[in-house]
Amino acid sequence: MPRGAGTAAWQEERRGWRTNNKKLFPRTKRLLKQSGFIVAIVKAARAAVVDIKKICWSMTRGQKIQAYLDNKSVKKLHLGTSKSLMTGWLNTDLLPVRIEVAYVDATRPFPFKDDVFDYVFSEHMIEHIDYQSGLSMLRECFRVLKPKGKIRISTPDLKVLTSLHSAEKSAAQKHYVDFMANKWVPEAEYCKDVFVINNAFRAWGHQFLYDREMLGATMRRVGFEDIKFYQPGVSDDENLQGVESHGRDTGHEEINQFAAFAVEGQVPNPKR
Repeated sequence: MPRGAGTAAWQEERRGWRTNNKKLFPRTKRLLKQSGFIVAIVKAARAAVVDIKKICWSMTRGQKIQAYLDNKSVKKLHLGTSKSLMTGWLNTDLLPVRIEVAYVDATRPFPFKDDVFDYVFSEHMIEHIDYQSGLSMLRECFRVLKPKGKIRISTPDLKVLTSLHSAEKSAAQKHYVDFMANKWVPEAEYCKDVFVINNAFRAWGHQFLYDREMLGATMRRVGFEDIKFYQPGVSDDENLQGVESHGRDTGHEEINQFAAFAVEGQVPNPKR
């Protein structure tokens, strides 16, 4: 035992050491977070873990895909599943969080032959990739769909979002701005619409937002025809009715109905 242990002086010294450490650790933590070298190492380590997972997912997805194709007469591909599993669909995602979901990178060539699927569906996913990647994804969707096959894409509406900056707002616009500002941009104490619009472009990993005209024109460029627009959940095709789940999953269906739209397109027959 050190000399003076148990004395008042020793106890005071120990308290001082603890106090200094309490101040030192948060300061050190902040410095490490500001270190470009440390941040790069952490990012590289995380990327390496994801790469290893992708290798494992790639090795097992063939069985999942074949099992689905062998057991379904109407074949339906779901891109960007996340946690929203759809019964009767081949659920796929870039980062599968459920064992039932097959690994598919929608920005790369799909692991399917031509003319395999009757339907393709994606909800709140295309806005998370840049325009060229979105164009590539739509081309792959066209390739893997059968003649007369259908695609349905649901996504936030750029026109609805930018119209929030109008001087005169409807009751629905005011409600949307107040809701989004309160939930996602609490620092928006004034000019809330500006904050909400900027947040829509920058938050949640958004890369490119579409309005109806832009997404419809892009789908026509790929080769789809009979382009039709709907509210989420609404479709003339019973296989595509009620497929959107974003509003239910977030618990804010009214908000999703206000800000999002769905578009459907069909592959020509014969395929061009």
